Amino acid sequence: MPDEGQLSFVVQDGTHTEKPKRVIREVIARENVTWRADNIGVKSLSTLELLSLVTGDAEAAANLLASNDIADMMKMSCAEMTKTKGIGRKRSYQILAALELGRRSLTTAPIERTQIRAPADAGDIFMADMQNLTQEELRVMVLDTRNRILAVPTIYKGSLNTTWIRTAEVFKPCISRDGAAIIVAHNHPSGDPSPSSEDISLTKEIINAGKLLDIEVLDHLIIGHQRFISLRERGLAFE
Repeated sequence: MPDEGQLSFVVQDGTHTEKPKRVIREVIARENVTWRADNIGVKSLSTLELLSLVTGDAEAAANLLASNDIADMMKMSCAEMTKTKGIGRKRSYQILAALELGRRSLTTAPIERTQIRAPADAGDIFMADMQNLTQEELRVMVLDTRNRILAVPTIYKGSLNTTWIRTAEVFKPCISRDGAAIIVAHNHPSGDPSPSSEDISLTKEIINAGKLLDIEVLDHLIIGHQRFISLRERGLAFE
């Protein structure tokens, strides 16, 4: 059995079972990407080139990217990915593993005691783990008196129906940690972070409850694909 990447032509009954030209093109393409990685660095490679390195097959990588972006791939299962020509179970898991490592590199960074100075500071933290979720989640960032992060627990998962969200649950993590303020965030799985009227109504309820508890609600962020919206910056629900 020849090593992967080596040229091999198996003759059976006088017929070549491999396609030499295609194999040669794949080897050349793989070597070109490797050369570019060596000389300009992995960070400078295109998404197609990076995916080619992961899969070992530029054509299969191109097929996958033809109808999917990175966000789509992060939501795909192995079975869904293998529907793409050239992507088998092994390559599918190689891709999914690479994407999961990237996600973990963002979400496992220590955030405790990080100081929040602007909505973007909180937005970046929420975005890292929430922008590709396939179901809605509501999370709360608990802050101390200097706006340093104490915790970021998940309060609700699933379809967020504002009629059954209990504001007491939203504030419980802050009360238990003796926090001074919170930032609320929830995602829109559609990828569009435009606030709905229900989002604005829920924010008003949370703000009013916070006043009774003497806990400041600094913002409500809605997380979409590669962007988020701050209701405070939009002047929605916050006076």
